[in-house]
Amino acid sequence: MTAYIIRRVLGLFPVLFGITLLVFFLVRMIPGDPAVTMLGDRASAEDVERVREQLGLNEPLYKQYFKFMGQLLRGDLGKSIIHKTDVTFDLRQRLPATIEMVVWALLIGVSVGVTIGVISAVKRNSIFDIVGMIGALLGVSMPIFWLALILIYELAVNNKILPPSGRLDAAIFVDRRTGFILIDTLLMGDFYAFGNALWHLILPACVLSTVIMPPLVRITRACMLDVLNQDYVRTARAKGLLEQVVIIKHALKNALLPVVTVIGGQLGGLLGGAILTETIFSWPGMGTWTYQAISYRDYPIVQASVLVSATIYVFVNLGVDLLYTVLDPRVRYT
Repeated sequence: MTAYIIRRVLGLFPVLFGITLLVFFLVRMIPGDPAVTMLGDRASAEDVERVREQLGLNEPLYKQYFKFMGQLLRGDLGKSIIHKTDVTFDLRQRLPATIEMVVWALLIGVSVGVTIGVISAVKRNSIFDIVGMIGALLGVSMPIFWLALILIYELAVNNKILPPSGRLDAAIFVDRRTGFILIDTLLMGDFYAFGNALWHLILPACVLSTVIMPPLVRITRACMLDVLNQDYVRTARAKGLLEQVVIIKHALKNALLPVVTVIGGQLGGLLGGAILTETIFSWPGMGTWTYQAISYRDYPIVQASVLVSATIYVFVNLGVDLLYTVLDPRVRYT
């Protein structure tokens, strides 16, 4: 097992190297010129060329790539072309906000999606099952930005139940220690600020959770229906075990492998959906940061954002792979 983990970790290096290649060259395929964006469409060709030379954009791509890799290996993500700020510093400020929202969206999506899937399988062809499957179908078909706008209009604008945007009320100050507002407010012992931060988090996290919830409902139901027909489940029931024990300990545990695979695969969808969600809710995370950088052709920010998201996705999938042995001892790696 240990040898397998070492091999998998070492196998990540070619993957990460390939990601740097794709990110670097694909970012430069974005239409537009950062120099023109900075100076405006009416700038003279001489001024544009001067700015391109200052930014190093007039050098051959391979030289730009080697310079980029040299900085990356030193932990330097460069400086923003537009804002002239350190990208690494900005990333540390914004990444916790995105992680906080994605984690809560993941918790909501997994808990609700798996629960509905299990109940739908146990009560197959019931009203609950039909409604659950219709809801899952609508969830897959519904654009996340449309759902976000509808919920903001109904819950924030019309009924003022939840706040429409931001991480905290403007009057609340939080001493940033970790960057995670919920953790920082607890470290301060400010439970009012903690509740306010949680209140602001509910709406965007619920919207983002719809990325992962519908697929989980469907895959959980399908896997549970398959497992419930197995002989060991019938044997557990024949032994007189409580139905809850049969469902949770015997059926659900053996149906979790495909569910965990889907959770790992859907993380990319959550990170992608965070861009739209953060933009709509004015959430100060990587999503709005990346969206603005793409608009301004700010290469260093786009590169950093995509690299971090891809790296998180790769390591999460490694964790999912290793989790298989915990969920099913029959899985062995050689």
